[in-house]
Amino acid sequence: AALGDPRILILDEATSSVDTRTERLIQAALNDLLKNRTSFVIAHRLSTIRNADQVLVLDQGKIVERGRHEELLAERGFYYNLYMSQFRRRSEVEEATLKPSGNGTFNAGALAPA
Repeated sequence: AALGDPRILILDEATSSVDTRTERLIQAALNDLLKNRTSFVIAHRLSTIRNADQVLVLDQGKIVERGRHEELLAERGFYYNLYMSQFRRRSEVEEATLKPSGNGTFNAGALAPA
């Protein structure tokens, strides 16, 4: 929670332990909270930083890439590989949960956690 009207916010893994639906709700709230502030957002879930003005990509404590989300994806480097690994997995899960079972219903799908 933000108390008062801080000029600087530091968020560390704000969406790390929540489901996708809750993550979307948190993201919507954060989009408003982060407006017109300097914010440092530390995240492994790359969807959390998609709208950042600047993304610093770290590997073993060193900055290996820097740019906006779209720029980093276009470079097809380290960030791109991380992003694709997260979202390929998510689409596999979503696909499995919507797979017809053959009897007119849909399976909940069972994929082992990554």
